[in-house]
Amino acid sequence: MNAYEAVIIITKKVSEEQLEQVKNKVSELISSNGEIISVDDWGSKKLAYEIKKEQEGYYFLYTFNTKPEFISEFERILRIETNVLKHMVIKKEENK
Repeated sequence: MNAYEAVIIITKKVSEEQLEQVKNKVSELISSNGEIISVDDWGSKKLAYEIKKEQEGYYFLYTFNTKPEFISEFERILRIETNVLKHMVIKKEENK
């Protein structure tokens, strides 16, 4: 298993309940295919540039371990999720 980080930006148009649903969906998806190390809620921030005509979003940083095959499926699901404005998954460097 490899270590990854994922930054996910969720639209500000969601209610608190919908925000929790998206967070739980992402957490469950990662947990069922690996292990979550941490989830950091960065809160609401102004976007560096407009995305889908929005200027703000909720930022979350997930740190997790999983198999490399899972990442393409994870990114596919995030692209389909309508409340996710943007996401980026990176593989962390191994300490040698």
